[in-house]
Amino acid sequence: MTAELPAPHKRPAYEPAKRLLKPPRFDPEMKRPLSTLAGVLLIVLRVIAGVVVLVSIATGWDAILSDPDSVLEGFDPTPEGKQAALWLVIGTGATVLLIDLALAFFVFRGYNWARVFVMFIAVLSISTSFTAWWAQGQEIEIQGTFLSLSIDILLLLALSSRSAAAYARRNERRPDTPA
Repeated sequence: MTAELPAPHKRPAYEPAKRLLKPPRFDPEMKRPLSTLAGVLLIVLRVIAGVVVLVSIATGWDAILSDPDSVLEGFDPTPEGKQAALWLVIGTGATVLLIDLALAFFVFRGYNWARVFVMFIAVLSISTSFTAWWAQGQEIEIQGTFLSLSIDILLLLALSSRSAAAYARRNERRPDTPA
């Protein structure tokens, strides 16, 4: 005679909106969930991928400029102008990557505004990739858009989870919680 184990508790496939929209409880001592850690790791991976892209731009700058389809408007065609354009591209990219790294820190610390802002940027990036594919016929390739697109989708899934949202909003007092 074998004892049957109880079936594991499963969430239903359909949940009422009232339960989905219920705010998380006030819990300042809540542990950081794995979904938040995964989101931070994905942001850091996105920064590393950005560094790789900036390095490849810097090392292949002359090849980029020698392409007949590339146009360098607003800069001298002299070597000094080309160098200034390179520094502008690298400086802008590095600034964006530093902001992304700062956002990773704020998401790690549990700031909801940073989590929402990172998700907004991920949605913009995904939408831009889709629009480029749809309207311009741009291919999604492993070397280019596939990596950034997959990181953005995974980032959106991780940071939009219930546990990540509850962690980011753990310090918010609700009217129904005692002071």
